[in-house]
Amino acid sequence: MTEHTSRRRPLESLAAVRRAVRSIAVRHGLPVETRARLTAAVAEVARQDLERGRPVGVTARRGPEDGPAAGILTVALSTAPPADPGALALLPAPAASGARRTEWRLALPSPRPAGDRAAVHPAACEEAAEEELALLLAGTDSLAADHQRLKSELDETNSGVLALYVQLEERDERLRRAHGQMLRELEDALRPPPLSVPGLDLAVHYAPADTDAPTGGDLYDWFVLPDGSVHITVVDALGHGVGSTRAALDVTHAVRTLALDGYPLKTIVGRASEVLNGIDPELMATVLLVRIDIAGGELLLANGSHPPALVVRAGGATEYLDVPGRGVGYPQPGSDHVLRTRFDAGDLLVLYTDGLTESRRDPLEGERRLAASAARHAGRPVDEIPGAIAGDMHTLVLHPDDTLALTLRRRHDGW
Repeated sequence: MTEHTSRRRPLESLAAVRRAVRSIAVRHGLPVETRARLTAAVAEVARQDLERGRPVGVTARRGPEDGPAAGILTVALSTAPPADPGALALLPAPAASGARRTEWRLALPSPRPAGDRAAVHPAACEEAAEEELALLLAGTDSLAADHQRLKSELDETNSGVLALYVQLEERDERLRRAHGQMLRELEDALRPPPLSVPGLDLAVHYAPADTDAPTGGDLYDWFVLPDGSVHITVVDALGHGVGSTRAALDVTHAVRTLALDGYPLKTIVGRASEVLNGIDPELMATVLLVRIDIAGGELLLANGSHPPALVVRAGGATEYLDVPGRGVGYPQPGSDHVLRTRFDAGDLLVLYTDGLTESRRDPLEGERRLAASAARHAGRPVDEIPGAIAGDMHTLVLHPDDTLALTLRRRHDGW
């Protein structure tokens, strides 16, 4: 038979409900954690009725010694109306709702506690409540200790991650510097050696758009032709980085080969474009060709879409030597004609790429500033002039680009 261990009696407060449930749990020897969960769950369900002034009843029954319900304690709480089944899923102890009652089915300890039929003294209920409070505090302390431990581990992990991040940044910076140094050495190796020509001083300034990738498409070449005249090529290949450097190098090599083979200056840009189109159809570059007859003082220029050369005369006047034409890889490439002018003793010639004049995005304003800067620095030693001009032109950079400035002056002690 089913054994009844308590009868329904009206309970009018949460404290009374807790005492009744705790008494049942102590009498049947439920573990302290189970007892605490059961007490809290029953009180939570009873709260709604009690706050509305409706008493509730708590009963308990123990299953028989044998059969499917053996060792099961059922605690029932009568309520009107019955508890919301959805709310029962959130209770600290699982429950099932029925008609006007909520039930908790709990496994009893084995063996059966001695004296589980006897009434529980109020002092035992108070002691049970203290045990439950001690269990709660111990759990809270354990959670706090776990939280602190996890926080310490997280702080240590964060410190390690931060240190690793700093190390990676330092390593990346070292790699960038090493990469930049390697590329600078490569670019220096690609540039022509200094040219020593009686009666002519030359100097060059080059600055990449990105110091961590100091190669670019701005390149120059100079050499002496068999007739003694000096040939200079200035190239600005489309793009940045190693790819544009290779393209510029292809252009300078093609121009050098054609010039040494005796091709007329006017035809070299167009012929170089034809040759390179078979190698790299995507290659595009602006080209400026300069030929200087030191003995006769004559200056020849051919142009393919490149910014015009600037000459500062010995008397201080400035003049842009503009020649129409289209660059390598452009439609109908080639220089429309060859410009001939004088290059007398004391004259200063400035060759450059658009990174010098377009740093503020306005090439016409840049050309005006360049002429003023070149005239201001024309009296300085030639090797100081390109850097001084670049310093003037780059006081404000809105459009960073590779920059090349090359200056030539015909000396009075020339031939």
